[in-house]
Amino acid sequence: MTTMIPFKEGERGLDWLALTDALAAGHKLPKAEVEDVFLYRDGNTLLNRSAWIEGMGLAVKCATVFPKNKAVNKPMIGGAVNLFSDDDGALEAILDFHLVTKWKTAGDSLLAARRLARPDSRNILIVGAGTVGRSLYEAYRAAFPDAVFTVWNRSPQGAIDFHNDLPNVSIAEDLETAVRAADIVTSATMSTEPLIKGEWLHAGQHIDLIGAYRPDMREVDDEALLRSRVFVDNMHTTVGHIGELKIPISQSVIGPDHVVADYYDLDAFKRHDADEITLFKNGGGAHLDLMTSRYILDEWRVKC
Repeated sequence: MTTMIPFKEGERGLDWLALTDALAAGHKLPKAEVEDVFLYRDGNTLLNRSAWIEGMGLAVKCATVFPKNKAVNKPMIGGAVNLFSDDDGALEAILDFHLVTKWKTAGDSLLAARRLARPDSRNILIVGAGTVGRSLYEAYRAAFPDAVFTVWNRSPQGAIDFHNDLPNVSIAEDLETAVRAADIVTSATMSTEPLIKGEWLHAGQHIDLIGAYRPDMREVDDEALLRSRVFVDNMHTTVGHIGELKIPISQSVIGPDHVVADYYDLDAFKRHDADEITLFKNGGGAHLDLMTSRYILDEWRVKC
């Protein structure tokens, strides 16, 4: 029988640290086969992201994007994740799209931070006060329970709303000042122009970049990349596809070998010393949706 996992019930009992352990274990299995398929009509989009990992199974994440829904107070994005058995191809579970996306996205960044950020990091800046920013607060708080959090948002009202929802998070009025004060900067914006300047960075920082996902999008400038040891979740989904790296590589600012490693070389995710600046680019991918879905289903079975 196929298991249906909705958002609220499926999230109950999940653990951010356990998820990162599951993601690490998933990258010890044979490398995932992945494929994305897009269909378009009248400004609307159907996205299917598929992944197959030997020993774990198959997942197809289906997302519909209907921008005009916002005008009639309907959700703009809908979808589901279909999880299939690696043994016989049977449909094991259908998971809420937003549940998988939330935990995959923030968990992806947290895995890198647990390995690259200094354990004594105490000041964490969230750049971008949207839904992902709230997930990042939850995730980072699990790994850095003694940290204080600050949020900066291009729209002041967005930061105010964030603070009202999460009163423990203070509001930064000036981005430069906030970046200079932070031990960890985690950024989830829709910016196409770099917001975070390399000249603001200081020894020992960890920079976590989530927002840029298109070839024209960037959250940091060239100097930030040049001053950092750079890591990614997956070479295939980031280096040649996302502007954060694609643009500076195409302009010979950095070479592809400036990226130290991805998660298929997790042993390389470590600091050389306490003073270096580390930078992680979160590019996502269907293989991470598969790993996250498998973790959620395993936890669901324990609860039920």
